[in-house]
Amino acid sequence: MDSLIVDVAARISEALPDARVVIAGRDVAEVAFECEARLALDVSIAALEVAFERAFDIDGESHTIQIRLGGAAAAGHRDEVHLIEEAEFALSEARTERSPIARDATGNTAAIDRAELAEDLTKAIEREELFLQYQPKVHLRRQEITSVEALVRWNHPTRGLVLPGDFIPLAEESRDIVALTLWTIRQSIKDQKTLADHGHDLRIFINIAGVLLADTCFVRRACALVEASGARLGFEITETSVIRDPDSAIANLKVFAEIGIVIAIDDYGAGLSSLAYLKQLPARELKIDKLFVTQLTSSNRDPLIVRSTIDLAHALEMEVVAEGVETQAAMALLSVMGCDMIQGFLISRPINLDALIHFMEDGKYQAMAADLRAPFSRLATVWKRG
Repeated sequence: MDSLIVDVAARISEALPDARVVIAGRDVAEVAFECEARLALDVSIAALEVAFERAFDIDGESHTIQIRLGGAAAAGHRDEVHLIEEAEFALSEARTERSPIARDATGNTAAIDRAELAEDLTKAIEREELFLQYQPKVHLRRQEITSVEALVRWNHPTRGLVLPGDFIPLAEESRDIVALTLWTIRQSIKDQKTLADHGHDLRIFINIAGVLLADTCFVRRACALVEASGARLGFEITETSVIRDPDSAIANLKVFAEIGIVIAIDDYGAGLSSLAYLKQLPARELKIDKLFVTQLTSSNRDPLIVRSTIDLAHALEMEVVAEGVETQAAMALLSVMGCDMIQGFLISRPINLDALIHFMEDGKYQAMAADLRAPFSRLATVWKRG
């Protein structure tokens, strides 16, 4: 396999003939080029994505290679060490998010960068720079998509794609989180109508920051939007967000639930999960954190934790969603354990509305779920014996 990186480097050179390509390890290639436009980085990343859609011939067999793309751009005469560090940070993010990351390294310091980004965020909503992507949830028993999670993205005019991890904390600090979340609700309502026009009745789940659960003005405005539209929405919250101000959070979550908004507990198990709060929340879904799901088939303890969590949630009359499902083996084992829904890259990465509509109409996910009946049986036998 040592020769594979050579073939990868050759494919990069073919796609970007003006770039300098250096093999930096068995699984890493470095690419550098100069261009007057910042947009060139995004164009180059897109070109590489297309280039690697073609399969490689390895020992006479055809294999598709999944690559992670992280890059950084800066104005001329910038510190090269800083630029490389930014590119490495982008690659690390790309591996986590499983999507290409492009960073702007022009700023002088991280503090200045954050300040400028926070200022830009205030204008981003008005300038329609934000957009939503959706990640489907598949109901295992029904073998159908019953809901999607809305994920906000920011297409910055000079920085390119900015991911939530970079701007959501800034929004919370500046209180832009109110306007940002209300925009997300409005856009979700609009997109839900588009989905319905194409024959797809899906509930859309939206992430709600903890600081908003005690904000009575936000609660009132959010409820007004949902009630006026008749939209079928769900709000995903974390347990830690409730712990900040439990009395206000629980009271407002009950207000949401009373008007038909489904409450889901996100990232369960990632923090200090508390049964004291769990039993008080008007939640109908519990999402097991991907930390446990990704190691499900390679760990001895994680399956026990996941199984006990599923049983606990069902006892509390909640459906269970497993996040971060990436393999058919994990999907099969979760089905055996009684998990209700799954979400992850095995089904689909976050995609735009048009792609979601095509994905729903294509129906390949249904065939994939049906093909897992045999693995379900094998894993059921293993689980019972264990």
